[in-house]
Amino acid sequence: MSTTSSLYDAHQAVRLLINGEFVASNATERHPITNPATQEVLAYAPCATAAEVDAAVAAAKAAFQSWRNTPIAVRMRIMLRLQTLIRHNLPRIASILTAEQGKTLADAEGDIIRGLEVVEHACSIGTLQMGEFAENVAGGVDTYTLRQPIGVCVGITPFNFPAMIPLWMFPMAIACGNTFVLKPSEQDPMSTMELVQLALEAGVPPGVLNVVHGGRSVVDALCTHPDVAAISFVGSTAVGTHVYNLGSQHGKRVQSMMGAKNHAVVLPDANKTQTLNALAGAAFGAAGQRCMAASVAVFVGDSKDWLPELVERAKSLKVNAGAEDGTDIGPVISKAAQRRIEELIATGADEGARLLLDGRGVRVPGYEAGNFVGPTVFAGVNTKMRIYTEEIFGPVLVCLEADTLTDAIALVNANPFGNGVALFTQSGAAARRFQSEIDVGQVGINVPIPVPVPFFSFTGSRGSKLGDLGPYGKQVVQFYTQTKTVTARWFDDATVSSGVNTTINLR
Repeated sequence: MSTTSSLYDAHQAVRLLINGEFVASNATERHPITNPATQEVLAYAPCATAAEVDAAVAAAKAAFQSWRNTPIAVRMRIMLRLQTLIRHNLPRIASILTAEQGKTLADAEGDIIRGLEVVEHACSIGTLQMGEFAENVAGGVDTYTLRQPIGVCVGITPFNFPAMIPLWMFPMAIACGNTFVLKPSEQDPMSTMELVQLALEAGVPPGVLNVVHGGRSVVDALCTHPDVAAISFVGSTAVGTHVYNLGSQHGKRVQSMMGAKNHAVVLPDANKTQTLNALAGAAFGAAGQRCMAASVAVFVGDSKDWLPELVERAKSLKVNAGAEDGTDIGPVISKAAQRRIEELIATGADEGARLLLDGRGVRVPGYEAGNFVGPTVFAGVNTKMRIYTEEIFGPVLVCLEADTLTDAIALVNANPFGNGVALFTQSGAAARRFQSEIDVGQVGINVPIPVPVPFFSFTGSRGSKLGDLGPYGKQVVQFYTQTKTVTARWFDDATVSSGVNTTINLR
């Protein structure tokens, strides 16, 4: 794959973006960006130096002084132009995303479109950022609130959604009047950089959006930098906990969206065809590399008899390179990820789970070097097994059984993660009870991956989220702004009172 644009230096390393310029890094450490289906090295991601991180933050700090006072209408028009540019370039960026991440072209386009929805929501920042006003809270006294930007914000994004997650972050942050430093995943930053370039083309001024690349050292430098006000993170639980703790210790506002073990509860009255299709798509789509993937199925009562049909659906899915027509499941991101998934499959069998479908050892003609794992289904799983307690992040569905809906709710609520859950039923009463009693942030009723649209907020909970505000929707406007309350009184000569008031009463 050719990489000849201004986004890459002479050594095929992805450039940094600092103060409106794409610049080559001075880093000596580089991470290969590898096509998961072929092992072809597409480019390299440098590990930015401490000086380069400082320069990116300094550019954002300097730009904030003018950007914070840029009229809301100007910011909105930039977002309008950005969404138009993304739509125009969507097929090209999806092709890049598929090459570096592995997901199918259709799923890559979906990755971009779900992020684009947040850009479109950012076009409404004029109403989203409005404060409140109350007249005559006391005699001649009015009180109102202002929602003001907080400064330099940082985004740290994962490999599995290199378009959607960055678009969750920087458009809303800068639409609110902040400036931004983005740290994409070093495994697949190429499509992210294409979107960043479009943001500059849309009119984002120099310094308002900056990009640095790298691993833990760059993350730590951003989390501890004195000029950073807020950090948004999406990724693994281990790194997310580290980011939250380190950033909080250094006085940052932090939101950290982390790991998951999402359950799909199936009642016997559910529509069988719809349910089985939904389970197969949610468990195995994107090779299971979604934080909202349905990785656990809980069959209640007689619905356990549907397992053989579920296995047949899984067998029918085509494993191939994401760029090939008809592919249902592409490769996982790396050889290390493939080894970990296969090791966990072996552990599940060793611990006594029934391996109904084994996805190890898949060979794809023409792509023999690819990181392929086929659909895998376990039955007879209990809550002590590693395949249940750990997030596998691969195309593996573990199946448990429960006698009643009460038992299923208790099982889900006992799991430490609280990202997403789904219930399949045709009973409104069961659905209403489930949504009330389940302790999970995102709930789907006959919807297997209940990611909310952007005018609602992503609301993971418990072990899946640190921080009380979500990464988009109304909550993210609160995250990226601070509230200032103003109490005002204006006098004219006819209303000036005599005497000194030494109480707290306004009169």
